[in-house]
Amino acid sequence: MLADAALGVLADAGMRGLTHRAVDAAAGLPAGTTSAYFRTRSALLTGLVRRLVELDQAELTAAAERTATLRTADDLVQGLAALVAARTRGEGRRRSLARYACVLESVRDPELRDILVPRENPGREAVRSFLAARGVTDPEARTLTLLACVDGLVLDRVVAGEEAPSRGTEATEAIEGLVAAALRP
Repeated sequence: MLADAALGVLADAGMRGLTHRAVDAAAGLPAGTTSAYFRTRSALLTGLVRRLVELDQAELTAAAERTATLRTADDLVQGLAALVAARTRGEGRRRSLARYACVLESVRDPELRDILVPRENPGREAVRSFLAARGVTDPEARTLTLLACVDGLVLDRVVAGEEAPSRGTEATEAIEGLVAAALRP
């Protein structure tokens, strides 16, 4: 509950706004509650990042279940486009804002960086298996490149804001090109 409240504070107020007091207020708890569980700001940030990774892993697992049977390149494009949409609208956008703030903070914090290192998950495995089944060279590297590019699309859409609805079509077209490049022999 506190980590979820901290994620919301970070998304809404940025890294400077992430304080124990702000988390207490967001969680509707008495002053001092957050600091009783997370003694330092570093501990609070670490708890927030652990929760963020937990939520992201669950999201990627659910996405993989929805696309368990990737049969065509279009299936992969649609699955990745759905992920971009989920991470750039509503609560997904707020979590993306928090994620990118944490990624930037991890540049100076090795503990956060270790927690945020991309992990194996069913979504990543589905993409790798799809590429390998089509005989691409080095499906692992191509998977990482493809997913890094998709993450770049998410960042671009988050920065553009939710008021840019026409960008969804552009994202799908960009993903089509990325998938085509990943499938080249």
